[in-house]
Amino acid sequence: MTMTSPTKVSEPGLPARSVHRAPKRASRFRPGAGQQLKGGPFAYFALAVVGIGSLLPLYWTLVAASHTQDEVLATTPPFLPGDRLFHNLDAAWNQAHLGKAIVNSVIVSGCITLATLFFCTLAGYAFAKMRFRGRNVLMTGVILTLTIPPQLSVVPLFMMMSDIGWGGDLEAVIFPTLVSAFGVFFMRQYLSEAMPYELIEAAKIDGANNFRIVLSVVLPVARPAMMVLGMLTFVQAWNDFFWPYLALSQENPTLQVALGQLSASYTPDTSIVMAGALISTLPLLVVFVIFGKQIVGGIMSGAVKG
Repeated sequence: MTMTSPTKVSEPGLPARSVHRAPKRASRFRPGAGQQLKGGPFAYFALAVVGIGSLLPLYWTLVAASHTQDEVLATTPPFLPGDRLFHNLDAAWNQAHLGKAIVNSVIVSGCITLATLFFCTLAGYAFAKMRFRGRNVLMTGVILTLTIPPQLSVVPLFMMMSDIGWGGDLEAVIFPTLVSAFGVFFMRQYLSEAMPYELIEAAKIDGANNFRIVLSVVLPVARPAMMVLGMLTFVQAWNDFFWPYLALSQENPTLQVALGQLSASYTPDTSIVMAGALISTLPLLVVFVIFGKQIVGGIMSGAVKG
């Protein structure tokens, strides 16, 4: 039985009367209010294929790290994990001195991530909600820096770090990447849509200064975008190899530089290299497991516009 909702219709000179109209049917591709889209067999099959394809490189790394090099390079490679995983992990840990490299990578990635979130959020708020002369020109300049290949700045940056006295130190990797143009643009776009001017005006009426506005209004509103930007920045800093390889010494490397040294021998052991790659991947998996819900929530809140 289909329920109808009465609608009052009035004509000139006559009393209002009720007309029952049947509600609109929800189509297959456009659900009605309170309904959700339901995936069919093809959707589940596509998700399964994408999920398996995404996990396959990690699984192969685990398989290769648990066998000998001869087994990995055989005509028919193994498809199941072996019994040499812990042996290869111990060999990679000792040969590349991964303990110090992991500590250096945590310091570098943590400092870069925190500084990027702080400075990019402040700059994004300034470009999004503050009125000052030359704002659009400066924002255009920030965006144009994204088109410059990083290889062009390697030589002057290396000379600058050497003149300062930071050659071979972690500061040479941290300070050139404290702010990213992508982070400024990302936070500017998010805050321009997610934070109305009424919130800022209400805070000013209550007597809040700019510091208080940023602390009590901007940061809570920007938290979802900051989670996304923080994850992207941490992964990029953790996996960076080119500039740390040039700026750091072999005695004070980051994790990726240490793995490069592990595979730079004349006859590198593939299974040990894969074991080192597995060690470098585990911290990223831990970070994503801990902050995965907040990251996905930040992506969804940025995708849905109110």
